[in-house]
Parts: sequence; C-alpha cells; structure tokens
Amino acid sequence: MAAIDSHHHFWRYNPSDFGWIDNSMRVIRRDFLPLELERELRKAHVDGVVTVQARQSLEETHWLLELAAAHPFIRGVVGWVPLIDPKVPAILEKLAAEKKLRAVRHVLQREPDERYMLRADFNRGISALQPLGLTYDILIFERHLPQTIEFVDRHPQQIFVLDHIAKPRIKENLLEPWRKNLLELARRPHVYCKLSGLVTEADYTNWTEAQLQPYVDTVLEAFGPKRLMFGSDWPVCLVACSYTRWQTLVRQWIEKLSPAEQNGILGENAVETYRL
Repeated sequence: MAAIDSHHHFWRYNPSDFGWIDNSMRVIRRDFLPLELERELRKAHVDGVVTVQARQSLEETHWLLELAAAHPFIRGVVGWVPLIDPKVPAILEKLAAEKKLRAVRHVLQREPDERYMLRADFNRGISALQPLGLTYDILIFERHLPQTIEFVDRHPQQIFVLDHIAKPRIKENLLEPWRKNLLELARRPHVYCKLSGLVTEADYTNWTEAQLQPYVDTVLEAFGPKRLMFGSDWPVCLVACSYTRWQTLVRQWIEKLSPAEQNGILGENAVETYRL
C-alpha cells in the first residue's frame, strides 16, 4: 500500500500573495518547501503527496510542476488555470503534457459571487478537464453546498474532489444544514471527499477530538471508505495541529474499518482518483 497525503501546499511567503494569513495564523507566515515536508512524511511513514495550489496564477502552477519533477515524493499537482478564459482548452492541453498535473482548483470560497461556479464561462472551462483526464478540486464553505450540488450535476462524467469536507462551522458546533447538504452531495458517485481541514474550522487552540467526531462520522456515512482520502492541509494545519497528530487522529477514527478500507482512505483512493 502507498500512503498518500492528498492535500498540502508549498509556498514562498510574501504578505501581498498571502494576505489571508492573518495574525491568528502568524505561525505560517514563512516559506514552506519540499525538504521540510519530506522530514514530516518520514516521521509519519507517508510515501507521497498531492501538492495543491495556494495562489491563483499560472506562474505558481508551473513552479509546483517544477518542484514535482525535482522531488519524486510529489506524486501529483493540483494546479490553477484561468477556467473562464476562452483560451483555457489550449492552456490545459499544454499543461496536461506535464504528467504530474493531475487536477485543477479554483478558490471558489473567496469569490464575491457565491454562484460563481454556475457561470457559463466557468462551466465551459470545467468541460475541458475530463477529456484530458484531469480531476477538479472543489474548495468551498458549507454555505456553498446547494449550488455545488447543481454544479456537479452539470458534469456527470467529471471526477470531483471536495476539499476539507466543505468547511462546516465546527467552531460554532453547527452540524446543520451542512450535514443534510453533504449527504445529498455525496449521492453523486463522481464526487469524492478529503478528510482534511477540520482543525482549522474549529478554534485553533481549544478544539477537541470529541468536537470533531460528529463531522467525521458524517463524512464516513456520506462518502463511505471508498470515496474518502486522508489530507493533512500542511502547513495550514500547523496553526492548530502538528502533521503527525492529525494523521494519528485520522488513523484512530478509521481503525474500526477493515484493513482494505483503511488503506483506501490512507492512500489508495488518492492514487485511483488522481491517477497517480
């Protein structure tokens, strides 16, 4: 079995590109690069990673692909492309020649238009992914789930991966309407989900395992062990939790599953979904 971390980031920090890192997250106001992550992976016995975009630029996408070419443990890249650009099919075709580009993501959660994902030009861009074998990562807040259901229904042949279980309002201990909408979204077999990002939706310093448990139970019920995958969200997770602690928690949550199901969540589902 290959143990795969399906979600983490690299960056060279600067205040203009990373303005979302506020004072409460100041611990991650620095560079995070492959050699540091590789040390964490060795401690956690993780074999490889999927590197996910943090900036919305083609420059960053090319940089991540360069890092992936130089570091074999980076098995795949989720890059950014201008999906609303009429020239996106040509841009994607050129990028897809890079064998480690496995998916695309847009930071939908930051768009002022909460129905941005339903724009005609955005959906034309999405339609260009499946013929090239590219997955699409969905980054949203829980309030975006109703329109996300409409969005994925437009593309029944496209593989989607929901990041960070759609960022429920854990800090407020609210399950609804997140739970109801997530269960509905998960009825679509072409949608997968990353078990990641929970600690940073809770209080960074006061979260508890018991507080997170109902959210974990919901995603296991919704997606089952065949459509869930472990993700660390390193280095963002460091504002609330170390890499090894998060991985240990995930292992504890799934220990009642069969060995095959655990292996799926800890790596094999990511290999299949991203064609690593």
